[in-house]
Amino acid sequence: MKKVLKAAALFLAVSVMGATLAGCSSTPSSSQGGTTGQNKKLVVGFAPGPYSDMFKKAIQPALEQKGYTFEYKEFSDYVQPNLALNNKELDANLFQHKAYLEKFSADKGLKLSPVINVPTAGLGIYSHKLQATNGDELKAAIKPGDEITLANDPTNLARALRLLDKNGLITIKEGIDATKASEKDIDKNPYSLKVVPMEAAQLPRTLDSVTLSVINGNYAISAGIPLSSAIIKEELIEDHKNLVAVRTEDLDKPFVKDLKEVVESEAFKNAIEDPKNVFKDFQKPQWYKDKWNVK
Repeated sequence: MKKVLKAAALFLAVSVMGATLAGCSSTPSSSQGGTTGQNKKLVVGFAPGPYSDMFKKAIQPALEQKGYTFEYKEFSDYVQPNLALNNKELDANLFQHKAYLEKFSADKGLKLSPVINVPTAGLGIYSHKLQATNGDELKAAIKPGDEITLANDPTNLARALRLLDKNGLITIKEGIDATKASEKDIDKNPYSLKVVPMEAAQLPRTLDSVTLSVINGNYAISAGIPLSSAIIKEELIEDHKNLVAVRTEDLDKPFVKDLKEVVESEAFKNAIEDPKNVFKDFQKPQWYKDKWNVK
């Protein structure tokens, strides 16, 4: 009888231990995008600028109502956010436009895809040395040999050169793809500007040492430079409006559907249009203008 009781007790102990271990088994700790069981944590990456604030103010609240939690990572350049996304250190990022995403992904062999684009701050031509407020005043004020700094990554370099070309400060060679133009493709430089490409994140710091700088909107805001102080502002095409990006393999996952749904929501629009937020004056994607009947 004692042997029977001991055997029963041993069986019960093993059963309880097995149930306990099963109940304590850990959920994946890597970024899963809310697609596994109860794990609805999203890890989202940004470059310096206003887009982390946009996500936190205009996207996060509605996703929290859907049960998501968040971890944010901010990177100092335009390179690491995509590498981290590809390496599954992030679930999504928000910092870049479609042209940059496609070029970077092709160059690095990454499989990343856009989800939806968002209101975006474009390039601007800024100066701490000139008092010009428009293109004509700028042309009258610049002198031969004045330096102008601009981003050195291929897509944003081409954007900056097209902005200078459009405003008569340089002329890009005919017969080339202007979306791939570099400083070597400058045909005419009537104001003898010295064009100096450099890392985009460093551009705001150059304003004290050069005459002009073509600065990306996110870096201008990050440096405390009002977008309204730009002498000339870029008119963005759709491919140059920033977007939420994810791994291509994740496009059909629930968290991506939820992200897109929130960005298309009235709550997102209300946060963007709130005059207390800097986003109100950003250039809006076409889908946004069509949906909400705004300019």
